[in-house]
Amino acid sequence: MDMASRNDSAPLGGDDYTRIAQAIGFLRDRQAQQPSLGDLARHLGLSEAYTQRLFSRWAGISPKRFLQFLSVESAKRRMRETGDLLGVALGAGLSGPGRLHDLFVNMEAMTPGEFRRAAAGVKLYHGCAETPFGAAQVVYSGRGICRLAFVGESAAAASSAELAESWPGARLQHDAAGSAALLARVFTHPPTAADRGLSLWVGGSNFQIQVWRALLRVPFGGLLSYRQLAHLVGRPAAARAVGSAVARNPIAYLIPCHRVLRETGDFGSYHWGEDRKRAICVWEAAGGIAAAGDRAGR
Repeated sequence: MDMASRNDSAPLGGDDYTRIAQAIGFLRDRQAQQPSLGDLARHLGLSEAYTQRLFSRWAGISPKRFLQFLSVESAKRRMRETGDLLGVALGAGLSGPGRLHDLFVNMEAMTPGEFRRAAAGVKLYHGCAETPFGAAQVVYSGRGICRLAFVGESAAAASSAELAESWPGARLQHDAAGSAALLARVFTHPPTAADRGLSLWVGGSNFQIQVWRALLRVPFGGLLSYRQLAHLVGRPAAARAVGSAVARNPIAYLIPCHRVLRETGDFGSYHWGEDRKRAICVWEAAGGIAAAGDRAGR
């Protein structure tokens, strides 16, 4: 029995993202050659049928469509569309992030000093679980999510010692089941009404908070350039400072810094890995199309 046959008999499960990440690297490096389904399947050591099912399960699209979403032309088009959408909405007075963000995320923010004082004595729950983009760690209290980070294959990044250093004075409690349930709710694809109302509780400088709030206005599946984001916060000449604030984002995915690309349409850097950024953006784009189709069918 060859490798492809053995993998075809395996269930589609927790290792989906590992294979997707391998596929992204392959497709990214060979976009100019437009690799076929067979080329990709051979690279992954899978059959063509299994590769097709893997993508359909993970994102709801074919590898060919996935490759199209990775293109610079697709990214530029989505940045234009997102900019137009935000311009119309904000011009109509719909400036509240809840009206523009599909997850309806609410954020309570304060300065780092205020946040540390407020967190003293507070019980913080934490844990790791698998997501569509690999393992992630979440830290949360009764007031909201304080941290969400992708941690790769090692759970060492989720150690209590690191958390104690970040939140001195807080009472830490590991909660594997609660963390898994919360992460499952975060990564609903596409987001539904039942999964709205998530709350964030974060600390940052006034400018960082301004940028993070602006990111909450970027719709699910949308993309912006750093320049567009700088305009959105009313600081058109501060694209570099905006980029620094984006890089300091403590809440992966929910504060969607992955939706900010370079002006050229290149996906650019990402704290948790460039290929993971590509994966999230394509996953969201596919989910947005699925949601639009569902709405049209109703």
